[in-house]
Amino acid sequence: MLKDLLKDRNIILASGSPRRQQLFKDLGLDFTIQLKEIEEIYPDHLKAEEIAYYLAELKANAFTDLKPNDILITSDTIVWHKDKALGKPKNPEEAKTMIASLSGDTHKVITAVCFKTTDQIKAVHHATKVTFRQLSKEEIAYYVHTYNPMDKAGAYGIQEWIGFIGISNIEGSYFNVMGLPTHLVYETLTALAKS
Repeated sequence: MLKDLLKDRNIILASGSPRRQQLFKDLGLDFTIQLKEIEEIYPDHLKAEEIAYYLAELKANAFTDLKPNDILITSDTIVWHKDKALGKPKNPEEAKTMIASLSGDTHKVITAVCFKTTDQIKAVHHATKVTFRQLSKEEIAYYVHTYNPMDKAGAYGIQEWIGFIGISNIEGSYFNVMGLPTHLVYETLTALAKS
């Protein structure tokens, strides 16, 4: 359906995340992957979705050579908890500390997705509330050592063991917590294809 609407467009996904790449495949889209290294640094005054928007647009602005039929898609996911952003952990100890802080509490997972063409840039976001039950130190240590979640914001993947045993409630898009609000990507690409 959407694939037919986009048959004359070249979709470029600027993400090294295997989860995002798989979700794009599952949406039935033809796309290429192009990556540009950027330093993911944002101004201190930004909060919640402002951070995700800033970083998604920063990634999009690294691409300056788009062709008229290109649609570039970049995104950024943050975990927002107790008025601060949790990024990717630097080591297993930091991962354990992050998960322990989320244990027995509710946080937000915010993903911003940026769509860039030669003549416009549009960004959308989704926030999902995720609640963890109280996790034991043993459960946290087992997860970190078995699944090695160093590439994940907030140090966990909802689709992994910790999500199965630890998440007691979710409000919003499940796929957003995996790193891509697929419903928004579908809606936005449909609108771009028809414009």
